[in-house]
Amino acid sequence: MRKFKEVKRKEIIYSLSEWKQIEKAAAKVSMQTSEYIRRMSLNGEVTYLNMEGVTPVINAMRIMGNNINQVAKKANEINSIYADDVEKIKKIQEELCHILNLYVSTLTSKAA
Repeated sequence: MRKFKEVKRKEIIYSLSEWKQIEKAAAKVSMQTSEYIRRMSLNGEVTYLNMEGVTPVINAMRIMGNNINQVAKKANEINSIYADDVEKIKKIQEELCHILNLYVSTLTSKAA
């Protein structure tokens, strides 16, 4: 048996100038107008995080993750792990945390 979501539909009429303002505000935060209106009516604001510049962070994490995988592969091959390998993993993990903290500190949220 198919379940239906209970909803209440309401029609709102906007002037053309009002609708253009809504479209502009929704586009600014990369949202569809319906979702923008829904969030604004329920929360009074829409928070938007600028995610520009995330690609270098992801690439750095990928490289460091590969380094950890290489150490893990070596440990599995020889059924042992050396203290140097553990130190390498700790160093990589600290670098990852540092990069993420730097990136997160640069994020700015904007209320629309």
